Amino acid sequence: MYKPAMTFKPDYPFDGEPAPGETREVAPGVWWLRMPLPFKLNHINLWMLEDGDGWTLVDTGIKSDEIKACWETIEQKHVSAEKPVKRVIVTHFHPDHIGLAGWLCDRHGVELTTTQAEWTTARLNCLETEDTKAPQMLPFFKKAGFDAEQMDLVVPRVAHYASLVTMPPHSFHRIKEDDVVDVDGHGWRVIITEGHAVKHACLYCEDKGVLISGDQILPRITPNVSLQPHEPDEDPLTLFLDSLEKFRDLPADTLVLPSHDWPFRGLLERLDSINGHHDERLDVTLTACAEPATGVDVLNKLFTRKLDNHQIFFAIGEALAHVHRLMFQGRITRTLNADGVYLYEAVKDAEHAA
Repeated sequence: MYKPAMTFKPDYPFDGEPAPGETREVAPGVWWLRMPLPFKLNHINLWMLEDGDGWTLVDTGIKSDEIKACWETIEQKHVSAEKPVKRVIVTHFHPDHIGLAGWLCDRHGVELTTTQAEWTTARLNCLETEDTKAPQMLPFFKKAGFDAEQMDLVVPRVAHYASLVTMPPHSFHRIKEDDVVDVDGHGWRVIITEGHAVKHACLYCEDKGVLISGDQILPRITPNVSLQPHEPDEDPLTLFLDSLEKFRDLPADTLVLPSHDWPFRGLLERLDSINGHHDERLDVTLTACAEPATGVDVLNKLFTRKLDNHQIFFAIGEALAHVHRLMFQGRITRTLNADGVYLYEAVKDAEHAA
């Protein structure tokens, strides 16, 4: 779920955005692409890096004939036998980022570059079936407080991921924290973040003053940070907020290339506003738990608008992520009631806890 951020006015250095199938150079050798998405968040930004006698692609869009056609149009303009695609880099496993990685790598005969955790997670999600996934998902959402109608939505979601993603390549090139990817003689340092995805890779090029931030840092909205059914006792919001601190040492005038919205400047101020946004959401969460509350009760306090059947899964994950941060801080307790549903309650002296 993407929520409006606190008051922050990004410095957008470019007017408008490239249409699907078009490109725009935003820094020397760095080209901006925008592909449509069939969701409320209706687009993703992708990047092409000039790489000597070829191209490095960063992220791919979802699996669809429309997006394939967009790529084919771009290839006609930029890709040739003399200047081929040499590599595909994926920031993380979410469908809008890795959806066409398998197709593009096969099409151009190139290697996928990503973190091991993101490659593994993508392939696992493509292989999941109702039989393998339902025993994990059903207890998780029951404990969160889903009613019978909401529980009916759970199992059909198992195949949703594979419908948007081509199977990632069978092999890949692993990147890790502080690795430097050479692109046309310029080093792009890998910055690994957690919370939104497993081991999300951002890329920073000091020579160009450019950060490809993926979903970690967006100019107006905040990425979904969800408690996941396969890690029901984790603290993803703390992982996400701690990851933000990795960007504090970057220059204030860094050009940030996010996966949604527009390229912007104002990185350090944006880090502060994201932290402030989550502080506000944590306050709402704590208030929602003044009396024993289910995860769905907290969701209804955090998200007051009507949610569709797709959005409710992002919303419950995010609500529980905020609850779990407060649990880990000792400010909320959790008990399992007679119906098998977790109840969360603020510690009465919570302002002094942790």
